[in-house]
Amino acid sequence: MDIIAVKVEPAQAASLSLPRVEYRWDADTDILTATMNGAAKGQGMSGSVGIEGADGSWLIFDVSGGRIAGVEVAVWPDVRKVQELPLPADTAPGLVSIPSRPSQPGIASLEIDTRLVADADPAERTIHFRFGAPRAVRAVRVGEDLILDIDAADHIAGVWLLNVPPFPSDQ
Repeated sequence: MDIIAVKVEPAQAASLSLPRVEYRWDADTDILTATMNGAAKGQGMSGSVGIEGADGSWLIFDVSGGRIAGVEVAVWPDVRKVQELPLPADTAPGLVSIPSRPSQPGIASLEIDTRLVADADPAERTIHFRFGAPRAVRAVRVGEDLILDIDAADHIAGVWLLNVPPFPSDQ
């Protein structure tokens, strides 16, 4: 399996207060955690969805009541620094939920083995993770500093982390 099926609910910017994203680095393990405070409650699975790259890298979505409450980069893929990393032009605010699977409603974790690629701006303040086969996507802003790439079949294809603080040893 190499997809994360989601339900996307469009939201008007004026009526949706995007959750604030708080970053935390663990200097001992190089783990970056992005937690969304004030995320809307929904219905769906609660637990974790892990994306494992072929190189052993790990990106984990923390899911509560179907809503993504945080993202953790547990093992980093090789990060390619690019001179320009433009944000998606048309980024609409929205609510994204990960429904429970009808065939396995009690499952609280899901692991997906797939291609995992990371690009960053030179300062590593903007990081774009892409997974699965390359495909056309639309951007959905689910947090002030967190954007998801969603493909035409409503599967998560990537995640943007914005305004990432420097790694503690880089300060």
